[in-house]
Amino acid sequence: MQEEHDAVARALARTDLEAAKLPEDEHVLLEFVGLLTKHAYRNTAEDVQRLRDVGWTDEQISECVYITALFAFFNRVADAFGLEDPGYQQLAQSGGAVVKPAERGRPDGHSDV
Repeated sequence: MQEEHDAVARALARTDLEAAKLPEDEHVLLEFVGLLTKHAYRNTAEDVQRLRDVGWTDEQISECVYITALFAFFNRVADAFGLEDPGYQQLAQSGGAVVKPAERGRPDGHSDV
């Protein structure tokens, strides 16, 4: 089961929705998130209706929009100030696999265990 989760995490880290093999409702939601992230101005009523058609409620769709917007905001603020995630290189080196904090070790290369 963990291998399946890791495979999904790696696929999503590569933004490969097809390889992630998600349920249809989640796949449609992440396509919508991609649209909002890259081309929010192209969002149409049909895009929102497609979310409803696979079972998302208006409240869930609104929350999705808010979360997507907040992440865009946080990323732009971090970029503007040159902030970096200290765990990013480890994530990139792991191919997007989920690495538990205890497995990461400390930034100085020593283990916390």
